[in-house]
Amino acid sequence: MEIMDVVIIGAGAVGTAIARELSKYELNVLVVDKNEDVGGDASKSNSGIIHTGYDATPGTLESRLVVAANPMYDKLARELDVPFTRCGAILTAVSQEEYELLPELFRKSHENGVYDVEMLTAEQAKSLEPQISPEVKGGIYIPREGIIDPFTLVVAYAENAAMNGVKFMLSTKVIDIHLEDGRVSRVVTDIGEILTRFVINAAGLYTDEIAKMVNQCDFTVHPRKGQFYIMEKDIPYNIEKILLPVPTKHSKGKLASPTVHGNMLIGPTAEDLEDKEDYAVTAEGLEEIIESVRRLLPAASPKDSITQYCGLRPTKTPEGYKIEASEEVQGYIGVTGVRSTGVTASASIAGYVVDILADEGLELKPKVSFEPYRIGITKFNELSWKEKDELIRQNPFYGHVVCRCETVTEGQIIEAIQRPIGARSLDAIKRRLRPGTGRCQGGFCSPRIVEILARELNVPAETITKHRKGSEILTGPNRLGV
Repeated sequence: MEIMDVVIIGAGAVGTAIARELSKYELNVLVVDKNEDVGGDASKSNSGIIHTGYDATPGTLESRLVVAANPMYDKLARELDVPFTRCGAILTAVSQEEYELLPELFRKSHENGVYDVEMLTAEQAKSLEPQISPEVKGGIYIPREGIIDPFTLVVAYAENAAMNGVKFMLSTKVIDIHLEDGRVSRVVTDIGEILTRFVINAAGLYTDEIAKMVNQCDFTVHPRKGQFYIMEKDIPYNIEKILLPVPTKHSKGKLASPTVHGNMLIGPTAEDLEDKEDYAVTAEGLEEIIESVRRLLPAASPKDSITQYCGLRPTKTPEGYKIEASEEVQGYIGVTGVRSTGVTASASIAGYVVDILADEGLELKPKVSFEPYRIGITKFNELSWKEKDELIRQNPFYGHVVCRCETVTEGQIIEAIQRPIGARSLDAIKRRLRPGTGRCQGGFCSPRIVEILARELNVPAETITKHRKGSEILTGPNRLGV
């Protein structure tokens, strides 16, 4: 049996970023995840904001890593072909009490090494974002806050890692970790065992359960639910800047943010739970979002919503990033306490973890053949008419529009299936190409996508799932025999 140098448990933003960083070296690396696709649990349901770290707790590891990660995204987005925009954000004070907190938050950003923030008068805030509440008293402008497509980012990390030799085992649950003479030796999964020298626990919501396998769990993890609205693209009060509330100790608060695809996102809530599978959206949570966001953006209306969703943020007790090698179990590295800033910090966490591995004795021999560039799936809707005509002549499948809301073609869906980390479910296609994210929410395109997946994967259509086993779309052949 082949011995892995490193097994990474968890294929969210952090796990896949570490995988890409390790793919720069002559190593045998394997990523294992219980889900059918990369994206983890929290990484595929977050706000898509690349933070500067201006409001982190000064002196913490989180502050160091988020502040370090933010400047990395210009180069990273170019290399991985990921949509990314530095739209800037306005921390918005709409009461006198909030306004009086701004100098403290301004100084805090300086303590975090974020010096390009600017204090705003009410008039300046309104000039930067005309849709902002007329009650605004002032604000802080954070110009380097950005927005990214978090789905594409995680897929890009994973694809580029796979291009450079990293192996992936998806739909594979880790059930135990064995030790020999106080050192990691084997990872036991529901489909077999993996020999390895190092294990990195990047399992997000489940880091506590993995840590218990090696008796290294001095913390607990519970989910903090965040519900969101996704709004129409063509609403009269669309914004260009992220509108942030003055934060609380419990949460960054409910924001309004543009997205790289033209929709607006508002939310999230912050509801502490015990159930790590509770993804239900509630009427109470959605009402809370509208009520809170209207303080920043008065025109916000649930009538303009396309859909709603929620994510579960892994909340660790005690709180705070903890990324370190175990002193008791050689070869075990825990990456815990990574919560709402995880997508942002993934870029710097990767380098931080690789340094830990080097300190623990892993030989890092640079790979001469490392390829940093990943070309994404064809962006058909962004091509000129001439380019579209030429592409369709070369491959007629690009002339078959499957999703009318987002103009996604059959050719693109086939590309997504055939990529290094190929899409295998309806949601996996949705995250890569956006069919099902428009006004009809997949009502027209889903049956056709199921048909294409079944054909290209050469499996019965009734085995195609929404996102994992148990979420099959069909129970048997339909009246057309598909």
